[in-house]
Amino acid sequence: MGRQFFVGGNFKMNGTIKSVTDIVHHLNSAPLDPKTEVVIAPPGLFLLLVREHLKNEIEVCSQNVFDKPNGAFTGEISAEQLSDSKIGWSLCGHSERRVILGEKDDFVASKTKAALDGGLGVILCCGETLEQRESDKTIEVVTTQLNAVAEKTKDWSKIVIAYEPVWAIGTGKVATTNQAQEVHAEIRKWLAETVSKEAAEATRIIYGGSVSEKNCKELAKEGDIDGFLVGGASLKPAFVDIINAKQ
Repeated sequence: MGRQFFVGGNFKMNGTIKSVTDIVHHLNSAPLDPKTEVVIAPPGLFLLLVREHLKNEIEVCSQNVFDKPNGAFTGEISAEQLSDSKIGWSLCGHSERRVILGEKDDFVASKTKAALDGGLGVILCCGETLEQRESDKTIEVVTTQLNAVAEKTKDWSKIVIAYEPVWAIGTGKVATTNQAQEVHAEIRKWLAETVSKEAAEATRIIYGGSVSEKNCKELAKEGDIDGFLVGGASLKPAFVDIINAKQ
């Protein structure tokens, strides 16, 4: 049995009660590919609202999780709180948190482990800057980010890896299908060598970075691209077209 196609929608810090509710109602009524697993990540303020109104077939994802249990950590959210609220997933390691908020590889790895230990699935983001790509350091950067996680957890059954070249996020620039496939294949090779052959075969590796309804079908044809993590386009009706990219 092949890997199930996976599409995540990261709303980032966007939306109001009305606009997020409108997106939920659109997803509830739209014809979605039943073979595709769909997960959406609204801002933390709207997690419970979305989970209450979204149909059960679609999972809800937190954009953040802390690496400690409940306690004196102002402004943070724990894996236990998310699980208790029926939020089944969390993002970890998104480049915006790495770059803007200074989250280091080791912290991302600790957050990933805490989420997994708390029963959550994790969309684990990795990716290189334009300068790193032009210096031919893409694979080195990506595997360094992933190695930090591998040092803390050996069970990757609830991890979806999202390869997101930083230079393609929100810029309109997209890695070519060959560029994306090449990195995804290297990540799968890394999984086989570092985690296990079983993990390499089973782990979904999805692409993120200016994915749209115009480029998704071509990207989805590649053998090692198992879906997408979608940013701005997840706020638009065209998100449905991306979910249905394999149809």
